[in-house]
Amino acid sequence: MRKLLLPILTVLVLALAGGGAWLYMQLERSQGDVATLQNEENQTRTRYSHAIDEIAAIQDSLSAIMLGGDGQLLDSDLTSEQKLSETRGDATLARISVVKAGIDRAKTRILELDRQLAKSGVRAAGLERMVASLKKNVSEKETQVTALTQAVAQLETRVTGLVAEVETNHGVIEARDQALEARRSELGTVFYAIGNKKRLTDSGVAIAKGGVLGLGRTLEATGRIDSDLFTPLDTDHQTEIRIPSARAQVVSDQPAASYELQVLPGETVLRILDPAQFRTVKHVVIVTT
Repeated sequence: MRKLLLPILTVLVLALAGGGAWLYMQLERSQGDVATLQNEENQTRTRYSHAIDEIAAIQDSLSAIMLGGDGQLLDSDLTSEQKLSETRGDATLARISVVKAGIDRAKTRILELDRQLAKSGVRAAGLERMVASLKKNVSEKETQVTALTQAVAQLETRVTGLVAEVETNHGVIEARDQALEARRSELGTVFYAIGNKKRLTDSGVAIAKGGVLGLGRTLEATGRIDSDLFTPLDTDHQTEIRIPSARAQVVSDQPAASYELQVLPGETVLRILDPAQFRTVKHVVIVTT
């Protein structure tokens, strides 16, 4: 009996030893699996945290792209990124360009975030909703920028039309002013001729009438116009005619009350007292002796 019991005990001891070794190996394997799982969990948490941080950063960048509720650009720090031109239209387009660049950067970051999440296998409903919200935000801002660009283009077209209209009106006004000035000058200008009796009669500007046997004859204007003898005078701007003689007489039909002759040493000055009356006769003939 004792001989039989000893082998049995030996087998049991060996079996227990083998089972203990197997259990120890299983324990070691389990501990390794737990460590691996813990490491993977830590990595997942890290990637999740990085994803959350990236989403927050992208959202901040989108929030920094300030667009008013009515679709108008608000003043911000864009001028520090882009030197704007002097005209307001160019400045608006420059600001829109900067906004578009910011939106493009946000889109690139969202795509990269999507790629990293797909590669890492981190797929949480909360993250997916956040990413979807970012994409929606970007899309809305792109729509606003498109609307702004179209509005600026329409305004530029309108401004171009207004500029053309103003230039046309300016040309019309200028032409009208020139016509009015020409008419004013025509109405306000008289032409005078100064000369002695012989010169005036020889040229046909004046004629001697009356008298007996050549005595006591008077000189009268004939109405003949010789541009070489007559000088224009704008009576709206000039009201004096200086005559290089101490003795002078107006022989044309200007109203006597519309002017006066003032004799000065070596010359006579014709002063126009009433330009409107004086220029009812357009040609002034002055004879000197």
